[in-house]
Amino acid sequence: MITKLTHTTVYVLDQDRAKEFYLEKLGFELRTDFAMGEGFEEGGQGFRWLTVSPPGQPDLQFVLADCRMGHSPENAEELRALVAKGALGGGVLAADDCHQTYKELSERGVVFLSEPAERPYGIEAVFRDDSGNMFSLTQGHATES
Repeated sequence: MITKLTHTTVYVLDQDRAKEFYLEKLGFELRTDFAMGEGFEEGGQGFRWLTVSPPGQPDLQFVLADCRMGHSPENAEELRALVAKGALGGGVLAADDCHQTYKELSERGVVFLSEPAERPYGIEAVFRDDSGNMFSLTQGHATES
């Protein structure tokens, strides 16, 4: 029986830059950062396992994955192109106060595609990470959990 989601993958263009963005701009916490196997940079089978989590939610980790991880060179290039043009969505991130979080993240240099606006499901603002992945920052209605 499946009991919960523990990891989700976000493909990034540069893991060092993504690590800095998620930690310094979004305020996430580092969970793991180590090499798995040998020869990743030389095209071997190894890769860098880099995970971050929202503060207070260590049981859900975002794998900030190089586009080459688990993909053929051809597929990795196609994936990289999709990430670079912002064709992939990273998900929905919850905020207690969307307006305040929007202000704080904007001051840290996060680029938003839309300001907080009322939607049928709550208040939402949309931003992209440093690789181009789109995220919804949402404050749900009081009746939602």
